[in-house]
Amino acid sequence: SPLLNKKQLYEISGHWDHYKDKMFIIEDQNQGKNPDIYCLKPMNCPNAMIVYKHQTHSYRDLPLRYSDCDVLHRNEKSGELSGLLRVSKFIQDDAHIFVSLSQIKSEIQNILDIAKLFYSVFNIKFQLRLGTRPKDFMGNKKDWDKAEEDLKDVLDKSGLYYYIGKGEGAFYGPKIDIMMQDCLNRDWQLGTIQLDFQIPKNFGLTYTDSDGSLKTPIVIHRVIYGSLERFMGILIEHFAGAFPLWLSPIQTVILPVGGKNIEYANSINMSLKAKNIRSEVWSNETLSKRIRNAELQKIPYIVVVGDKEQEHSIIAVRERFVGDLGAFSIEDFISRLIREIEDKIIKN
Repeated sequence: SPLLNKKQLYEISGHWDHYKDKMFIIEDQNQGKNPDIYCLKPMNCPNAMIVYKHQTHSYRDLPLRYSDCDVLHRNEKSGELSGLLRVSKFIQDDAHIFVSLSQIKSEIQNILDIAKLFYSVFNIKFQLRLGTRPKDFMGNKKDWDKAEEDLKDVLDKSGLYYYIGKGEGAFYGPKIDIMMQDCLNRDWQLGTIQLDFQIPKNFGLTYTDSDGSLKTPIVIHRVIYGSLERFMGILIEHFAGAFPLWLSPIQTVILPVGGKNIEYANSINMSLKAKNIRSEVWSNETLSKRIRNAELQKIPYIVVVGDKEQEHSIIAVRERFVGDLGAFSIEDFISRLIREIEDKIIKN
């Protein structure tokens, strides 16, 4: 959806009244005294409403799931910016799911199941926060009470630990936030599941129900990892930079002992790359310094090849945090790496 939108879009959604201080606002200077005002997109939901409204819908279309993994901009104060954890420009795995009243609980449970699966891959633990009605809420209390009751019921049945964040809901609806702590024990929100009765009403969204009547869909706003930048920051801290093999930017580095071993090292590198293993050959500086640099970069496997290894077509392998593993044939080493990658093994 468009990166630049007129402010009228956010006036309809309610973001202009509740969120404009966080927007980058641009005036069209070519239009004289009454210029159009544009905003860099801070969230995807108003655009999702427009996409929904392009077509007519019936109850048979629901749940209708839209995804918009796109660049967003938020005008954060300089003192609030914090490395990768809070930035002004970021990407998030956004989805907006249009449901009927009866589909709310099952859809939210599905999203919780996705979150559990996603974070289990990285062995990351999280807590859930149920954000309730803020002071500047939009809509009526009856809808809010129903929405909060539905979220609480799903959480109670899920068996997952959660706590109440009083007043922490979005202005258009309560939400379930996926919360984690950084290495300084500061709380950060990553994913979120937000229940919204209000914005679809503002845009006049409807669907035809089974009895022929027009009804307003409810929207579930959801992200799983949230901001990709924040997720990467949490991930780097979680592993302290020592990524598991399948996630490491460089999975193995090959160190020839001398100049006459470089050709052999290059042939090993080609064999690894042929199996989609991310490897590099380092031949500059002394062997001890190269080993030290690889350890500092926390590369999972270091392969050393000298005259003996070249003569017998073998390799000497060192594993991060373990040390020397001894000699391997190239085929056995590749099989070990592929198994570890495919099984998503986390050792540290």
